[in-house]
Parts: sequence; structure tokens; C-alpha cells
Amino acid sequence: MVEKMRFVSVIGPKDDIDRVTEEYISKYEIHLENTLTELSSLDNIHPFLESNPYSQLQKNINQLKDYIKEVDDDTKLKDMTATEASATIIKAYEEYDNFNKKVESLRQKKREINEHKNLVAPFINLDFELSDILKYKFIRFRFGKMTHDHYSQFMKYEYDKLNVIFMESNIDEEYVWGIYFTPIFYRDKVDAIFSSLHFERIIIPEDYEGTAKNSYDKYEEELKSIDLEIESKRLETLDYFEKNKINIASAIKVVDCYSKNQDVRKMAACTIDTSRVFQNEGHNTYYIICGWLSDRDAVLFHAELDKDPNVFCLVEEADNLHIKPPTKLKNFALFKPFQMYVEMYGLPTYNESDPTAFLAITYSILFGLMFGDVGQGLILMIAGFLLYMTKKINLAGILGLCGVFSTIFGFVYGSIFGFEDKIKPLWVSPMHNVMTVLLATVAFGIVLNLCAMVLNMINGIKHKDIETIFFDTNGVAGFVFYIMVVFCVFKVLLGEPLPATWVLGLCLGIPLIVIYVKEPLANIINKKEHIIEGSVGMYFVESFFELFEVLLSFLTNTLSFVRVGAFALSHAGLMSVVLMLAGAESGEPNMLVIVLGNAFVMGLEGLTVSIQVLRLQYYEMFSRYYDGGGKPFKSFIARN
Repeated sequence: MVEKMRFVSVIGPKDDIDRVTEEYISKYEIHLENTLTELSSLDNIHPFLESNPYSQLQKNINQLKDYIKEVDDDTKLKDMTATEASATIIKAYEEYDNFNKKVESLRQKKREINEHKNLVAPFINLDFELSDILKYKFIRFRFGKMTHDHYSQFMKYEYDKLNVIFMESNIDEEYVWGIYFTPIFYRDKVDAIFSSLHFERIIIPEDYEGTAKNSYDKYEEELKSIDLEIESKRLETLDYFEKNKINIASAIKVVDCYSKNQDVRKMAACTIDTSRVFQNEGHNTYYIICGWLSDRDAVLFHAELDKDPNVFCLVEEADNLHIKPPTKLKNFALFKPFQMYVEMYGLPTYNESDPTAFLAITYSILFGLMFGDVGQGLILMIAGFLLYMTKKINLAGILGLCGVFSTIFGFVYGSIFGFEDKIKPLWVSPMHNVMTVLLATVAFGIVLNLCAMVLNMINGIKHKDIETIFFDTNGVAGFVFYIMVVFCVFKVLLGEPLPATWVLGLCLGIPLIVIYVKEPLANIINKKEHIIEGSVGMYFVESFFELFEVLLSFLTNTLSFVRVGAFALSHAGLMSVVLMLAGAESGEPNMLVIVLGNAFVMGLEGLTVSIQVLRLQYYEMFSRYYDGGGKPFKSFIARN
């Protein structure tokens, strides 16, 4: 059902809004409205212009999330003021920031050492002091690398012709690494030849000491030392957060609370009390918060605020306002999962009937009619309810209730895991009574259509809409016409005479005429200035085709329920194929085939039936009595 709502306005000193939000508003499911929009007719009203003072602290908390230690649920947090909480978060962030800066400095040092290490790594096989060759006066050297092809070319055609010594130090899949020596007098020529062979020179800094292997090992030790220092800093920081986890958790709770209060500020407005209505010393600027509460919560909310001398609360009935209330649904636990389907179509407006209960019952019955099997129904019921209770999956809850009715109709059809000779049917077996099943489902569809018309008339009464109640296709006129047509059809099928002509004219002709001219009739009753809007001729032409569409819709909507019986037959037919493949006729069926066949049918047929039932609900029934278009109730607590 749609819960009854009340509109509340809360007023108090501007600097007291955080306290009121924390003590009162955060305790109730309240749908906040934009006060500036709802009270736009008031003078001297303006929005809160202050930015969120806790936004930077929230950013700091988000950056600290990898270091914040969780506290046990039963751990008692400390009471803190906003100032104390801010100081705690700032101190924690400084600790985190100092750690990051130190680590970044050490990582930069690692990158520099790695660069030096990578320079000497290819030359660690050269067993001489790097500092010694730097002292040569008449010999020049070059460290570098070249590809295997160029190296082969050099050794084959150039090496013996040049005054040069080349020492290999390392070989990988692509390059040959090494150093060449040449007298100073031949340096330019040798350098030119090596350049033509794409020798990539590597500059070794002059501050190297010892062999390349010595330098490489020294860099390795320095890198290990830096890693140990980084790990030490990390453990030191983690230890700080561990020791202060209760203080930090307490501070985060306070900051989160006050930061979320900004959502209230965004929806609230400020006003200046120039007339001194409130008589509060030291205050002349006030906040105004508007929102919707359920009828029960509004009474409790008002009673609680009435005891606070710094707060004024006004509660108004929704029917007395021109503001559109939000829709908050409240249904029996078994029906609640079906709210998902209602929300998919559109929430009911505030004064519209909630179709959830009717949808849940009819959906489950239709599913059972199409998918009647005791064994499969029990599996769907158990699996669905277990999933719903443990995981709160709405589809699982729907499946569970559908499984209940599948089980019931399994007994009605006498079917258990496809076997139709194990239990006696309470009614008929679909495969042996095809026409009976098809006609019965059409009759059930007729009953559902009539129920939908009644619900439409109830909605019309709630909206005080004369046209919907009496003259609409799904109002009294359509109800009388439809039920008379159904009565006549059954008379013909039973071979009985039709009612008198005057009865037919009264029950068929008058309703059609009323539907044809429903707009003018409604305008006359409502005493509107124009009985027909626009062209009279065009209205009657359009109404004629609309009337033809109405007659066609009555027929198609009724015949649509033939698919319910058809799916019941389809389900029974699929299971008979499974039993035939399993060799059930021999008396010793293959149980693996039985199990796999049942699983396949449950998956395929269950999905298909679910979709078809939803289609019947949306297109054949909702179209008769339900509009949707309601505004969803968004609780401030849920947003927090």
C-alpha cells in the first residue's frame, strides 16, 4: 500500500542546523524537499551559501583508507567535538603525508642508483679497475654495444685492419656489449668506423671506483638498504595508525556525520526574522527545512521537536497542499519483492492504489497455471526462499512464491517431475484435457480483467474523477459492456437463448454510447466552459476510431490469456519428451536423463513463463487500471 504522508517544516536558528540534523532528522526516514522551490512564494528567503567545511577532511580520509584500521563492532568510540575530530584527521594525514614524501625521496634515490647500476651491469665481466683506464694518456677507450650483425661484420672485415682492441663483456639476444681501446692518434678514424657500425656508446661516469663488478655489488647493497628503510618507514606509519585507530575511527565518524549534514543544507533555506517572531535573543537568521514523513513518523517527530525550545515544527496534511507527495510503499513481507516490478513500470502516484499485492497474487497464480509441477515447484520454492532470506534478492523472493503456486497446481494437474501417473490430479491433466484447460484459463483471464476494471474505478474514486469512474472504457460503462458480452458468449457456448433485445440494447448499446461521448458527459458534470475541446466533427471521428479500438482491445485482452493454457500444455509436452528420452515407458527410466531434463525444462520454461506472465501484467492488466508516474520516496537516512 501507499503510506500516508505528512509535510513537515522545521525552523530554527541558522547556526543550530547541524545539531538538529544530528539529533532529529538523521533518526527518521524523511524525504527532503528543496525548500527554495517549495516555499518560493515567501519573501526574504535565500539558500545556504557556505561551502562544505569538511570537504577537505573527507578527501584526506579517502586518501588514508589503506591505512585506517577497522575497529570491532563492540568497540566504544570516543565522543569528540568537530574541532577535536578535525585535529585528529589532520594529524593522521600529516603522518601519512610525511611518510609518502620520505618514501618518494627514497624511491627517487633508488631510480638514480638503478640508472648507475644498469650502466655498469653489462660490463661486470671486465676484470680491471675502471679508475685505472681513466688515467691513460695515449690510449682512448669507449664503452658501448652493437647488434650481432654489425659485430660479425666488424670482426670479419674491419678488426684486423684497425689499431684497436675490442673486449667483449656481455652478450644477449640482440647486442654484443664491450669496450674498445685505440691509440689517441687513431681515435677519430676508429670512432668513425664504429659509428658506421651503429656502435651505441655508453658514458661511464668518472667517479666509479674498483671493477664494474665492485660498483654493481655496491649499488645492489645500496638498493637493499633503501628497501629496508622504506619498509621500516611503512611499519612505523602502520604502527601509528594501529595505536591511534580508536581516535581516528571516532574522528571519522564525527566528520562523516557533519559532512553529511551538508546534504540538509543544500535542501534547506535561510530567512531573516525582521519581525522578531521567534523571540530568540542573539538570533535573527533562521534555517527552514522541508520534507515528507510517513503519518506515524510525523507524529513522533513533531512530539520530539515540540520539547526543544530552539526548534519550531509545523506538520501539514498532504491533501491540504498543492505539493506532490513522494510515494513510499509498504507491503506484506511476502509481497515486498514484487515492488521491483511495480517500480520498473512506474511508482503509483500518492492518491493511486498500490498494485503490488494484486500483482503478487495474480502473477504467482498465472505462473503456477503455466508451470504446474509438484517436484519442480518445491525446488523453486525452497531455492527461492533460501536465496531471498540469505541474500535478499528480490527475484529469488518472487521465484519462491511462484514455486508455492507451481506446487499447488502440480497437485491440481497431477504432475510431479513430469510424471503424471504418480499422483491423482485434483482437477485435470493438461495433455488429456486440452480444450478444458484453454477455456479455463480464458475464463480466469476474464475474471482478472474485471478485477482490473474494479481497481480502475477505485482509483477514479480516490482522484474524484467522474470520467474514470463511470464513463471510461475501464469504468462502470466498460464493466457493464464487457460482462454482458461475456455472459452472451457463455450463453451461446451452452446452447441457451440470449437475453431479450431490450436487455441487450440496455447493457450493450448504452455503455458504448457513454464511452463514445465520455468527454462531453464529464465536462457537463464538471460544469466546464467548453463541452468539447476543439472541432466537434474531429472529436466524433476520433471517438469512433477510439471506440473501435476499445472493442478490439476487449477481444485481444481476453484471448491473450489463451497463452496461459498454451504454456501449461507446452510444459507438460516438454516433460513428456524428457520422459520418453529417459525410457520411462519401459518402467526403468534413466535417472540421469530425468534429472538433466528436469533441470533444462526448469531453466528454459521457468524463464519463458516469467517473461510471459510479466507481459500479461504490464500490457493486459496494468493498462486497464494503473498509470504510475509517482515520485519515489528518498530517505535522508538511506542517502547517508
